[in-house]
Amino acid sequence: MANAEDISIATVNNGDMIIMQKLSQQWEKQTGNKIKWVVLEENVLRERVTTDIATKGGQFDVMTIGGYEAPIWGKSGWLRPVDDLGNDYDYADLLDPIKKGLTVNGKLYAVPFYTESSFTLYRKDLFDTAGLKMPDQPSYDQIKEFAAKLTDKSKGQFGICLRGKPGWGENMAFLGTMVNTYGGRWFDMDWKPQLNSGPWKKAVTDYVDLMTKYGPSGATSNGFNENQTLFASGRCAMWIDATSAAGRIYDPKQSQVADKVAFTRSPVAVTPAGSSWSWSWNLAIPATSTKAEAAKSFIKWATSKDYVKLVGQSEGWVAIPPGTRKSTYALPEYQKAAPFADTVLKAIMSADPSKPTQDPVPYTGVQFVAIPEFQSIGTFVGQQISAALAGQQSVDAALDAAQKQVTRDMTRAGYIK
Repeated sequence: MANAEDISIATVNNGDMIIMQKLSQQWEKQTGNKIKWVVLEENVLRERVTTDIATKGGQFDVMTIGGYEAPIWGKSGWLRPVDDLGNDYDYADLLDPIKKGLTVNGKLYAVPFYTESSFTLYRKDLFDTAGLKMPDQPSYDQIKEFAAKLTDKSKGQFGICLRGKPGWGENMAFLGTMVNTYGGRWFDMDWKPQLNSGPWKKAVTDYVDLMTKYGPSGATSNGFNENQTLFASGRCAMWIDATSAAGRIYDPKQSQVADKVAFTRSPVAVTPAGSSWSWSWNLAIPATSTKAEAAKSFIKWATSKDYVKLVGQSEGWVAIPPGTRKSTYALPEYQKAAPFADTVLKAIMSADPSKPTQDPVPYTGVQFVAIPEFQSIGTFVGQQISAALAGQQSVDAALDAAQKQVTRDMTRAGYIK
């Protein structure tokens, strides 16, 4: 086609995006445009797109960004609004809490590709054999008991697999919810860090304890993808992580435990507040892109109702991107293929980023704090806890170092008067 463009797209190496990359040849055929893909591991993707957008590098025409970055970058004028994809896009079909999180001053700055909360996946066959019953919402004390009974390291069977890889969106995504439900928070109402408070110490001690006794060795290298591989290959009795994993764990083509798995809500400790996270992966167009029309055409295609059906027909209905459109949950094929659909939708709709903790906080965000400084703060804290998990320092030392550094950062940034 005469006006065909080459566009560059940065995305994360998660299963749903690999499918998008594969199916995008259809969009290329329809439009004559060509895509240059940059597919990166989660921490690396964040670093690359953050650097590019902050320096106005202009390397990418479409970026996959989280629900954390979208409003901050939109407010800074770094993203193009995407309210103009046409009436046939059906904005009203997008799930309200997700749409709200991507909107600043009435303008939408990204469109959701898939959305997730967190929940507990477990092996019902192992539970049955051990005579254990998973409650509708387990406590962390119960999780500890189950993990102890279901660990058999001689067989390479671990009671539990959890994220250990450091990063604000890796180990801290899980730990953020664990700290919340233990009654903790990142900051008090005066923005003073609470990282060496009682609830943080208790949550992180329990986490290190669980992982050291009942988890796989080398867990500090395990993020979402690594744990998904461990669970799908039958190595973990329980895994607390993103609801978006369900489609792959229930898919017999990708999982050896597809017929042996069950799910329940995320565990709780002293409060249900903030016990399961709220996250969206979204497609956005940087303000620096000179190919905005082609970029818009792509993000409209990849987040449309037709794309959802295309994935269902080509990859199986269990594999469609979850949590973005109301119409997805009305599809009879999806309801039949995905027994977890209703639980996932409820978890996504019930996570409340405006009330993430038991005690009041000056921020929004369940497993992150929606301020620009959080990327570096969250990653530093994640590194300290990862070092404690590796046995290089005590939990107290990790949290004291975190408290000291974050107090310094928040004072320098002007939050603490």
